[in-house]
Amino acid sequence: MQQEVDASRIPELTQVIEQILAEARRAGASQCEADASLQRGLTATVRLGEVDTIEYQRDRGLGLTVYFGKRKGSASTGDLSSEAVRATVEKACAIARYTAEDECSGLADPEDLAREVPDLDLYHRWDLEADQAVELARRCEAAGMAVDGRLTNSEGATVGNQRGVRVYGNSHGFLAGFASSSHSISCVLLASDGEDMQRDFWYSSARDPQDLEEAGAIGRRAGENAIARLGARRLATQRAPVMFIPEMARSLFRSYIGAIRGGSQYRKTTFLLDSAGQRVFPAFVQIEERPHIPKALASSPFDGEGVATRDRKLVIDGVAQGYVLDSYSARKLGLRTTGNADGVHNLFVRTSAAAPTRAELLRTMGSGLLVTELMGQGVNPVTGDYSRGASGFWVENGELAYPVHEITIAGNLRDMFQSIVALGADVDGRGALHTGSVLIGDLTIAGE
Repeated sequence: MQQEVDASRIPELTQVIEQILAEARRAGASQCEADASLQRGLTATVRLGEVDTIEYQRDRGLGLTVYFGKRKGSASTGDLSSEAVRATVEKACAIARYTAEDECSGLADPEDLAREVPDLDLYHRWDLEADQAVELARRCEAAGMAVDGRLTNSEGATVGNQRGVRVYGNSHGFLAGFASSSHSISCVLLASDGEDMQRDFWYSSARDPQDLEEAGAIGRRAGENAIARLGARRLATQRAPVMFIPEMARSLFRSYIGAIRGGSQYRKTTFLLDSAGQRVFPAFVQIEERPHIPKALASSPFDGEGVATRDRKLVIDGVAQGYVLDSYSARKLGLRTTGNADGVHNLFVRTSAAAPTRAELLRTMGSGLLVTELMGQGVNPVTGDYSRGASGFWVENGELAYPVHEITIAGNLRDMFQSIVALGADVDGRGALHTGSVLIGDLTIAGE
């Protein structure tokens, strides 16, 4: 019987890390760090009631970075044997000897490393066999297809069950690890009425399978979403208020995080260069990072360099409080790491004003565009120019009037951030970034 991938594997990975760090020091590395992981998963997809795919995943990985003074070399392997460890050390050291010196390279400073590793309840096993996953996916899809006779096709319902364990250590004496899990159910359905065909989906994801939405409810929501899009029209080119539902609003704030990342700042490839201390959003916008929420999908006790994660306010009253930094970018900017070597951990976008419901936001907008889907990658991170394909609903007198498609919305992110009218109370918590709907006062809508 194969051993489960959970916290019981931490001692095994710890031994691997201790061995590879010791080998690197014997090879002459002045500093070194290593990361070892095990992952296991099952994914089952059903399409039109029949099994489409069943995938089993078993991965292991070991990465090493060594420093010879200010010269850096990295190597990785999927083999955790002693022989592979020694070969990985040799390769990393050989690379380091031929790289150029970089005064900002090196491990995170010892005083920034996590001294305590809190248990954030990130691992929840789901004893799900392949036949059970298939039946769950069938139930999800069938519930969706039963919503309306115009649901004529499916891209499938998928059930995913992932778990893993990771240990990180470095030559400053840091060595710690934790287990985590991630489970999901999703469904994508197609509706047709004559020659009109529309597609939509719904999903649920959680650390704990008990926190997932019921499979039938996910399928029904996917079916309802697809039916609602039938009869979509194009719009005339115009300027109008635009409201993004939470799932789409996330991308606006991801662009903000990308603009304040240390790499973008020191390379000067961002439209928000040197923005710390500047008002970027209206005064009611607050953005906070909270890495230690139990069970949350982006929680982590330490980042990819072993740096302690901690609660942090990124935006207060619309004013940017700083940047998102790892140790290298922090040194390039003459600053200190913010514990974000592997990204942000549970970002919350909130309003200091009373948060309106989605219906209240629509009434505030009056007439305009409600965006429920975005397409393309038309965001220039250097200039902030924004142009993306979109679909959704035209709103009249605060009510959904009819679905729309084949349009483009355009503006500039700096102006868009400043033009946010309100943030909604309809927060979507599925993911690393939590936000409600976002109403923007005025954007160009390109159509007919």
